[in-house]
Amino acid sequence: MLSGKGEIVLDLLDELWISTYQYFSNAEMWINIFTIAIKIIVIIVGARIIVRVARRTIEELLKKRERALEKLPNRDILSVDDRRANTICNLLSNIVGYVVYFIMGLMILSQFFVVTPILAGAGVIGLAVGFGAQSLVKDVITGFFILFEDQFAVGDFVKIGNYQGTIMDFGLRVTKIKNWTGEIYIIPNGSIGEVTNLSKADSVAAVDISIAYEENIGHVKAVLEPLLVMIAEETEEITGEAKVLGVQDLGDSDVVLRITATCKPVTHWGVARMLRERIKAEFDSKGIEIPYPRLVTYRRAEG
Repeated sequence: MLSGKGEIVLDLLDELWISTYQYFSNAEMWINIFTIAIKIIVIIVGARIIVRVARRTIEELLKKRERALEKLPNRDILSVDDRRANTICNLLSNIVGYVVYFIMGLMILSQFFVVTPILAGAGVIGLAVGFGAQSLVKDVITGFFILFEDQFAVGDFVKIGNYQGTIMDFGLRVTKIKNWTGEIYIIPNGSIGEVTNLSKADSVAAVDISIAYEENIGHVKAVLEPLLVMIAEETEEITGEAKVLGVQDLGDSDVVLRITATCKPVTHWGVARMLRERIKAEFDSKGIEIPYPRLVTYRRAEG
């Protein structure tokens, strides 16, 4: 025989079991859960499809614009190069992805009736976050100006402040620059001020060559000029004329001649090294002296 307390516990357990059974056996509840699950799946799949279609559309629009510009006489002025087109595609695709997935999140939350409280608190949260998000807004706005003004694109070699290297990635908030030694600099777009883009136009390789005062400048020029013509014809990176400008400086023990060569963007360092090597070999073969510091010791004769 159970005591009074035991009977009360059994009654409570029976009621709990009955209420639980009735709750989980409620067909309407399961239909609602199934309906919400289907809606969420449709929202997720639809968002992914929209993002893919939008990105493909952006790519096709840029390609269509380029094909249309090929028929215009001033195509070189109006066309978008491949590097900038890739930058625009990546940036617009990211924006579309952010917007679509944000809307997707709100639509999923709306299935659980939690959007209204979120929107109600958005004003307070936005006011609190707004003060801390000023730099973020500045980064995004500066990024748009950089893109539309075509200051640089992915693949360009640039100098930004104390940083120099190739643009590895350009996003809404930051720009990534890879130095030639492998370092990657991540710079907020809002802190980008003066930009030097070395990939926009042809570079100029400038080389200063020293010769001794005893050498005849006319003879040295006669040796250099045909050599530079031959180098320009053999070197693919040189796109313009390679020539001797003349006497650049009169040093303590040398005469400095300046040589320039117009070459492809960001190739002037390699071209300058090659010019020095070829000129040194030619001077050696022609007996032209390149001065270098010398120490002369006089020994006094002992009487």
